[in-house]
Amino acid sequence: VQLQASGGGLVQAGGSLSLSCAASGRTFSSYMMGWFRQAPGKEREFVAAIEWSSGFRYYGTSVRGRFTISGENAKNTVYLQMNMLKAEDTAVYYCAAAKRSGGVISSQSVYDFWGQGTLVTVSS
Repeated sequence: VQLQASGGGLVQAGGSLSLSCAASGRTFSSYMMGWFRQAPGKEREFVAAIEWSSGFRYYGTSVRGRFTISGENAKNTVYLQMNMLKAEDTAVYYCAAAKRSGGVISSQSVYDFWGQGTLVTVSS
């Protein structure tokens, strides 16, 4: 299974950007998909996740109210709409997928598959 993230780029502070991530490879059914990010010199941080069975969406505190996660379960595709971007949102964004439930949603250990990352740069 491979996750391919796309949509990163350079945007001015206050602007918007949309990321997408699609899974490919062998037949794969995920329980949940999400996004993490890692800024230079910092640890990887939870951004958002969507639980397919319930439709529940979860957000990190630093992005709540500005970012929206959505997706299509049947296509194992997840999107991240990022609005009101700030310089501190600059990071490499990674998509991830979990095969089953269990554990803390914001924990990296819950996720079984990871994308290669896409760079988002917000200029101030």
